[in-house]
Amino acid sequence: MRILNIAGKDLLQITRDWKSALFLVVMPILFTLFFGFVFAPEQDGDDPRLPVGLLNQDPAGSLAAGLNDLLTASDVVRPVTLDETGKDQIDDQVRNGDLAAALVVPQDFSRKALAGESPQLTVIADRTTTAGQTAHSGIETAASRLMGAVETARISAEEHAAREGFSSQVTRQSYMEEAVDLAIASWQTPPLRVSAEQATGAATEEQAPSGFAQSSPGMMVQFAIFGLITSAMVLVMERKTGALRRLLTTPTHPATVIAGHVLAMFLVVFLQQVLLVAVGQLFFDVDYMQAPLATLAMMVTLSLFAASLGLLIGALATKEEQVITWSLIAMFLFAALGGAWFPLEVAGEAFATIGHVTPTAWAMDGLQNIVVRGLGLGSVLVPAGILLAYTAIFLGVAVWQFRYE
Repeated sequence: MRILNIAGKDLLQITRDWKSALFLVVMPILFTLFFGFVFAPEQDGDDPRLPVGLLNQDPAGSLAAGLNDLLTASDVVRPVTLDETGKDQIDDQVRNGDLAAALVVPQDFSRKALAGESPQLTVIADRTTTAGQTAHSGIETAASRLMGAVETARISAEEHAAREGFSSQVTRQSYMEEAVDLAIASWQTPPLRVSAEQATGAATEEQAPSGFAQSSPGMMVQFAIFGLITSAMVLVMERKTGALRRLLTTPTHPATVIAGHVLAMFLVVFLQQVLLVAVGQLFFDVDYMQAPLATLAMMVTLSLFAASLGLLIGALATKEEQVITWSLIAMFLFAALGGAWFPLEVAGEAFATIGHVTPTAWAMDGLQNIVVRGLGLGSVLVPAGILLAYTAIFLGVAVWQFRYE
């Protein structure tokens, strides 16, 4: 009962301060909106595919048009027609990100390809970026299909020549071009389609996740730490005023005092997450409720971790300014390295490995396993377990360093 009384007293002190509402409610929602729009997939109209410049220096050839059709039918890239006047700006457009890549069809490409030669297409892409690698792969796929169509047409022409022959080279060329067009058309209407399903068995469309699928979990993780400022401040103020020291003269056990403060911090963070999950679910289309038990497990373990960190800050700090400084340092360090501001995947393998030294990276993994990858309770057991391990470490150090005066 005394634990609940201490926790209730802390919660009453926190709610009386108007700044608590700002830190715990308003700022997380505003930051979720901001980062959600920042990480929203860039789209041109309704087409989310990567723009690829196509410079055709073989306008009289038939294969360039077929290549354009294959790029248009791609699920990854979309062709943007370029002309000779903009040839000198292609490198700059790719470098600046206006184009994910560019493809140059050389002169006599169609004639040489149909004659059995191996003309070279020129691809301009920054393969150090994810967009560049993806666009390059999309171009390779289209080019491979085109050359496969040419090879199919060549084999068909040889068979036809062996059976009936061609009256002239022009007739053979027309036969080849028609066969290439038929082969390209077959790529656009394949007889077999593969349907991807999530582990839950629900069919899913191939599309980039919403920017809020990054920002909503990210701001939950970030402000779980930032919200500790008000909770840890209570401990420092009680120590300065002598309230903690006076508690030792009562029948209240020291463990009860610590447990009461930890419970208050846990409830503050947990209730904040309940609000942010509800806002994400109802207004930002982030589906936490597709796996409610997994979401609850991550909320509880993240709240326990944050409460242990808050107790540690409150135990070590001697002034209110130190609480603010250390809370901000913890927030910036854990949020940046843990992927709360941006997906760790885009920063490279080395940064992602370093980031997973932090507990927040595992919190993000668990939450995004739910809202991005559509996985269930089993997918959050490891992240939740690692959060509990960090909780035990921080709580142990906090209890060891806890002072009543």
